Amino acid sequence: MTERKTTVHSTIRSAATLALAFAMAFGALSAKAHDNAYLDTLKAPNGGQVRMAGNYHYELVVVKNSKEVKENPVQVFVTDHAGEKIATAGAAGHVTLLAGKLKASVTLAPDGDNRLKGMAKYASRPDMKAVVSITLAGKPPEQARFTPLAGVNHQHMEH
Repeated sequence: MTERKTTVHSTIRSAATLALAFAMAFGALSAKAHDNAYLDTLKAPNGGQVRMAGNYHYELVVVKNSKEVKENPVQVFVTDHAGEKIATAGAAGHVTLLAGKLKASVTLAPDGDNRLKGMAKYASRPDMKAVVSITLAGKPPEQARFTPLAGVNHQHMEH
C-alpha cells in the first residue's frame, strides 16, 4: 500500500509540475503576443497606433501630415484584447504629446461608441511621443505610452 501511495503522489506531483510548466509557457506567449513590437505589426482599425493599457487596447490616432503647429484632433479608440469595442460613455481621458521641445495637453471626452476625442496644438513629427490616460466609468485609470508617428514615412505624406 505504501508503495502505491508513493506512486500516486509522484504522479500527482508530476501532473502538477507539467500543468505549471504549460501555464508558464502559455503566459509567456500571451505576454509576448501583446507587447509593443507585436502590436506594431498589426494594422490598426483606425490608422493609429495600438498599445495595451491594463485589460484594454488603446488606439491613438493623430494627424500625420500637419507640418506646422496648429489645432489638430487627437482620438483614442478603446477595445478589449479581442478587438471588441468598449463603450466610452462616462469616460474621461488625458493625452500629453511631446515632440522636441513642444508639449501639448489634451482633455479627451467621449465621442461615439468606443472613441474619446480632443483637440491640441501640435505638428506631425516622427519623434512625437504620447502618454494616454483614460478612466472608464466605474473603472480605475489605465495608461499607455505611444510613438504614434515613428513608423510613418514623412516623405510621402503629401500625396
